[in-house]
Amino acid sequence: MSLLAILLGVLLIGCIPNTNKNPPITYYQNVQPANLSAEITDAAKRLISVKPELAQYSPMIAATFVDINNLRASSTFGRISSELFASALSQAGVRMREVKMRDSLFVEEKLGELILTREVKRLNAAYSANSILMGTYAVGSNRVYISARVVNTRDSMVLATADLSLPLDNNLRAMLDEKGW
Repeated sequence: MSLLAILLGVLLIGCIPNTNKNPPITYYQNVQPANLSAEITDAAKRLISVKPELAQYSPMIAATFVDINNLRASSTFGRISSELFASALSQAGVRMREVKMRDSLFVEEKLGELILTREVKRLNAAYSANSILMGTYAVGSNRVYISARVVNTRDSMVLATADLSLPLDNNLRAMLDEKGW
């Protein structure tokens, strides 16, 4: 009988009216917009600080950052992230080779410059590039994670890495949503 009373008491607790007049706070109400440019510039500085001699691996080419769940897919977010990293590295003294002006890299409209692992050595010959900036991003429920790395084109070894995460605000959501294209 006491087990039945306890079970009935537990069930009735759910029937107590909520006296809290404040609506639940949703994530979107508290998100501070991410400063994508500043965050990526800081991450690029970390790349240089990890490997100060990174400029010796110039010229470098930058590949579009890709969705970790589909390495053949990107977005406005992936393309601008790559561009911002390349710009910050260039400002730090790394010579960047522009590849959008050539046909031999896998460039597809709306995707950008995608580099597949098997193409790294070929790119060394095609672009006389000693290193490649490449990266991936992943979208979580309230953050976007970016992993950037610089890879040596001669042996495919990773020279330096930098990771960052950004609060997923409406601006980033718009860049991640390709339906607008």
